[in-house]
Order: sequence, then structure tokens, then C-alpha cells
Amino acid sequence: MKWTTNMTAKVRKQMGKLPKKYVKIFEALLDELTKIGPVRSSWPNYGKIKGKSESYHCHLNKGKPRYVAVWTVVDNEIKIIEVRYVGTHEKTDYKRIC
Repeated sequence: MKWTTNMTAKVRKQMGKLPKKYVKIFEALLDELTKIGPVRSSWPNYGKIKGKSESYHCHLNKGKPRYVAVWTVVDNEIKIIEVRYVGTHEKTDYKRIC
């Protein structure tokens, strides 16, 4: 069964500010989240966010500025993921986002 992947309104707005090449990479991540689920260990710097239950992040690129995506599992039974942030890594407070 596939996962339902939702984005907050803020993420939709943030997507519009990403360079086009990173939008494509982010869309590939969304596709994987939908098909495979929230654990995406093949992505660069993927990790669970410490102190937060079922919240994860990964880098979309190397170099600077570095772009990241943050998502959380809303419901494990009916398989819902919510993407909470996409944007620069700079001064990102993962715990506040999740």
C-alpha cells in the first residue's frame, strides 16, 4: 500500500522559492516517500530528528547553499506523511518545525 504524502501550505510556498533543479530533486524525494515510505536512508545526510517521534530530514544537495527537506509520519496505520519544510539548511530549527 502506498503512503499519502501531504505538504503544508508553507512547503508549497517554499517550493516556489527553490531553484528549478532542486524542485526536481524534491519531487523525486516526494515520489519515493509516496511509494516506499518515510525511511529514506539512501538520501544524503538522511536522519531521524532527535527528540521527535517519527520525524526525518535529508539534504537535497551538497555544497552551499544546502537545501533540506523535513517530514514527519502523521499516521502509521493509514500511512500518512506530512512534509513540513523544504529550503536552506541555514539556521533551520528541526525540532521547532516538527
